[in-house]
Order: sequence, then structure tokens, then C-alpha cells
Amino acid sequence: MDSFFLQQLFNGITLGAVYGLIAIGYTMVYGIIGMINFAHGEVYMISAYLCAIALALLSFFGLHSFPLLILGTLVFTIVVTGVYGWAIERIAYKPLRNSTRLAPLISAIGMSLILQNYAQISQGPRQQGIPTMFDGALRFHIGDSFVQMTYTKLFILVAAFVGMLVLSWIISSTKLGRMCRAVQQDRKMASILGINTDRIISLVFMIGAAMAGLAGVLVTMNYGTFDFYAGFIIGIKAFTAAVLGGIGSLPGAMLGGLILGIAEAQFSGMVNSDYKDVFSFGLLVVILIFRPQGLLGRPVVSKV
Repeated sequence: MDSFFLQQLFNGITLGAVYGLIAIGYTMVYGIIGMINFAHGEVYMISAYLCAIALALLSFFGLHSFPLLILGTLVFTIVVTGVYGWAIERIAYKPLRNSTRLAPLISAIGMSLILQNYAQISQGPRQQGIPTMFDGALRFHIGDSFVQMTYTKLFILVAAFVGMLVLSWIISSTKLGRMCRAVQQDRKMASILGINTDRIISLVFMIGAAMAGLAGVLVTMNYGTFDFYAGFIIGIKAFTAAVLGGIGSLPGAMLGGLILGIAEAQFSGMVNSDYKDVFSFGLLVVILIFRPQGLLGRPVVSKV
């Protein structure tokens, strides 16, 4: 098999894993309240700044052990972005829960703009960055060429899939997961049965934000640079991945992210990187024409 194809395949899987992590936030929120959190991309952007702040603080206080530095950065960023997710739900969604469906959508877009400007004012408009965390790479020779897997991308893959597996276990095998599924299926009946639906909705926002926080740390460690506008494009791509896989389906978000990342990487390498976004959204349109509910989504049955 061509080494260039394999290289782009590995790059696409890495990119798709990140898309899948962010898409989980979109699909969880939609599954619980039937609405899209358009501020979710900005939560990812905030996590990039938090990653840099955590690294600086931990180094300042004398923590130089590399594994502890990475672990501390992940924990700090995930916890704080979870708090951001909780605040977004309380400010932009909860007061409008019984209003028209359009009102929370507009509120979420407003929250997105607020977070963008908040980051721009507090951190400055210039692009910022962190030093490279992992050096070196694995090389697999295929004939006269080779496939290279950097340690950073390997770390991204491992961390992303561990995060997805842990979340899948929480949703499928824990009391919290059963309550989340109950609220998703019938919020009113879940409330009658004693489930605090407001608390579950807030927790879902926090979990989705935590996954975006994990993705923010991983991407920042890979590329090293970020700015206040970083959440816009990747937020749209992750939303596309969620729709592609079937909005409301966790496995669908993961699958959609992987498909989108691989397709984008292969098109960039073999055709033209300038039109990779056109190809990605064109792929979405084609799939939705033949399967409107997405790859793993359930068809909507209208009630007469």
C-alpha cells in the first residue's frame, strides 16, 4: 500500500479523533434538550488558553516532572472547561427552557460572541502558543519511503480514545448514564420518577465541555498555536461530524469525526488542501441526501 496514503490515513485518524471529542458535546446536548449549543466551539477555544495557563502555573510552582505536568494540565483544563459548560447552560439555556425553540439558539450564538470577545480582551488578539511537549517520532519503512507517527499524535490518539471509552462506559454502565438516557427519552416522565432533570442537563453540558477541553489540550500540544478565533472553524467541523454520524448518537459522533478527519486528510494530500472544507461539507450533503438521519442516527417518525 502507498506510504503517502498510509501517512494521510494516520493524520486523518488523529484529526478525526479530535473532531469526535468535540462532536460528543454537540450530540449530548442535542440528545438531552433537542437543541444545538453553538457556544461549544468557543469552549474548545477557551480550553486552549487554559492549557497554556496551566502549563505556566505548574512550571512556575516548580512542577517539572513531565508526566505530572501533562496530567495536571489535563485535570485543570477539563475541570475549568466543565465549569464553563455549566455556566453556559445556566446563563444561556436554563432561563429560556420553556420559551420558543429559537430563543435558546440566539442566546447560544450570543454566548459564543461573548466568549470570543472575552478571550480577545483578556488575552489579546495576537496568536499565542506553547513550546513543543513531545519530541521524536516512530518511523515505519515501506519500500523506499516511510510512514512517520510523531509521539504527539500518538498521545492524541491514545488520550482521545481513552476519553471516548470512559465516557461510553459512564453513559452505558453507571447510574448517571442511566439517568441521562432516561432524561433523553422522556424528560417529563424522568422528572415524575424523581430524577432532577435540571441537574442532569447541567451535568451533560459539563461533560460535553470537558470533552471539548480534552480536545483543546490535545490540539494545542500538537500545533502549539491558538487565538481567540480558534473555536469557530473547528466547532463547525465538529458539528458537521455530529450530524454526519447522527446527531444524538455518541457512537455516531465518534464515527462521524473519524470519517470527516480521514476524508479531509486524504483530499488535502491527494487533491488540493485549499478545497478540503468544500469536500468535507460536500460529503456531508451527499450522505444526508441518502441517509437524512446520519450514519448511526435514528429516523424521525412523525406522530399523527
